[in-house]
Amino acid sequence: MMHKKLMVTLLFVSVCAIWGTTWMAMEIAVQSIPAITATGLRFLFSAPLLILLAYKFKVTLFFPAGKKCEFILISLFYFAVPFTLMIFGEQYISSGLASLIFANMPVVLLIFAFFIHKQKIHLHQGLGLAIALACLVLIINNEMDISTNGSLFGVIALLIAVFLHASIYSSVQNRCEGIHVLTYNALPCLVAGILLLIVGVIVEQPQVHSFSLLSWGAVVYLGVIAGIGGIMAYFQLNKVASPFQASLCFLIFPVIALALDSFINGRNISNESYCLSLVLLLGVFLCKLPLSMISKITTRRRLVSEK
Repeated sequence: MMHKKLMVTLLFVSVCAIWGTTWMAMEIAVQSIPAITATGLRFLFSAPLLILLAYKFKVTLFFPAGKKCEFILISLFYFAVPFTLMIFGEQYISSGLASLIFANMPVVLLIFAFFIHKQKIHLHQGLGLAIALACLVLIINNEMDISTNGSLFGVIALLIAVFLHASIYSSVQNRCEGIHVLTYNALPCLVAGILLLIVGVIVEQPQVHSFSLLSWGAVVYLGVIAGIGGIMAYFQLNKVASPFQASLCFLIFPVIALALDSFINGRNISNESYCLSLVLLLGVFLCKLPLSMISKITTRRRLVSEK
């Protein structure tokens, strides 16, 4: 029991640390490497290692027959497009603000579950959704300076990335049930990397000699640590912890990203936005809080009061 608790803690800390530092790494990568090229390189660093892991653990690389459509959707709209939009957006907004926007992924998933898949949502989830969205709008309004640095483009890019991720995840998760995490990531990652690199060479015409060592290091970090470590750690965390426990990572990684942005770049969001961020994360928490947990808390309180 103690061993399991320690494993859950270590995996949780690892996921939060990796996700929290990913945003700063993307910002550093795009300082001297164009966005499309940087994302393509990131995936090309990840893919061979994922393929080797699949080979080591004797996991098939290929999607089951009849899942070609899912493979294409995942390659393009789970990997290629949203990850490019994320790193593109960080040219216009801070890594801390970008992480706050992406932390709303559970909120967007809840929206898709309700409106697209007609799933029932509970009162506390609806309240959390309203709180998170309202706070996000207020934070963006506080931190965005459209007239001077074009931050509107960055915000829109991040929002589209979040919606694409959520739409693909919610639409294919049932159809891809039973597919191993390495199968789900390896070849789609490779296809996305090759495609983005080709597009990057044509559209961005990158000058490799101008890529800084720091940007190269950031891309390697994104490909190896975030791309491999983040995927495997979160996969293992979902195996040994409840979905609710694993989802708490979405409350922690923005805090790490904001702290890094402040420490490295000296950038801080306003005090009002910090307060709103805490309320926003409370909204995300409510979106993921299972009804069973609320029932247990209510039952315990009733038993205590009866005593």
